[in-house]
Amino acid sequence: MATAKKTDYVILGLLSHEPLTGYDIKQRMDTSLSLFWGASYGSIYPALEGLLRDKKIKAADVSTNGREKTQYTITAKGKKYLKQWLSEPVEKDELRSETLLKLFFGSCAEPSDSLAHVEAFRKTAERTLAVLHQMEASLEPVLQEDPAHRYYLLTVRCGIRMYEAYAAWCDEAEDELHDGQGTADK
Repeated sequence: MATAKKTDYVILGLLSHEPLTGYDIKQRMDTSLSLFWGASYGSIYPALEGLLRDKKIKAADVSTNGREKTQYTITAKGKKYLKQWLSEPVEKDELRSETLLKLFFGSCAEPSDSLAHVEAFRKTAERTLAVLHQMEASLEPVLQEDPAHRYYLLTVRCGIRMYEAYAAWCDEAEDELHDGQGTADK
């Protein structure tokens, strides 16, 4: 299954919890999964078409008030496919950060530019931490209501640790940049 698109698995995983429209799937990716996964509408809808063709999901028209809407649900074949993938070893975990990429090449820029990137990164980390703490607080009291909540909480707590580390790193990076260690080559 190494060649399968990960977006297929993300969609199947989301649909294993509840029926969703394409719009709903995108919203879940932009909120619940945004710490570790993302996808555009341009990749979601082709994936949905492929999953429909392979009979891993089914579609139902749930149009209302003249608005066309299609709701997708996972099939037994889709559940089996998802379960198989979940049992396989992780192929590759990766972190991509434009902030770190720009900082890596920071000697070619003004130190103030690098400092501005670190400051923006800190603000993002602080905002994300606030959201993660809210998610943690809302999940803790409902752990027994659904087995999935325990797994959601584990990913939220990982995110909290990551963003706490990012904020601490920002302190170190700002100290380093303020000390004049990153002078641009002229």
